[in-house]
Amino acid sequence: MQPDNLDQQVQALGDAAAQATNGRSARMLYGGPSSTLTQTVIAMREGARLGDHESPGEATMLVLRGRLRVASQGQAWEAAQGDLLELPLETHAVEALMDAAFLLTAAKVRQQAHG
Repeated sequence: MQPDNLDQQVQALGDAAAQATNGRSARMLYGGPSSTLTQTVIAMREGARLGDHESPGEATMLVLRGRLRVASQGQAWEAAQGDLLELPLETHAVEALMDAAFLLTAAKVRQQAHG
């Protein structure tokens, strides 16, 4: 098992986000389609947005660099480097208030087998 260096991920993804037309870049560090738990580093250029989207289950955002705003149902929360934010289960959006990167940890809701 090789460790992932988050500082290196943030730098590389920040560089990619600066060049991307949508102002974002991401890399899944852990998990996948069949995993319950996923961890993804997402970098966003200032002004970039992740438009309204649903959470697949419980999720947190650990801000690794910069400042972000999460908005949901008329409420908004700001988070800066070092802040851990629990993401709302309802539809929400994320906006980079300055160049930013965060670690998104999500636990997908599993469907119970019937039988």
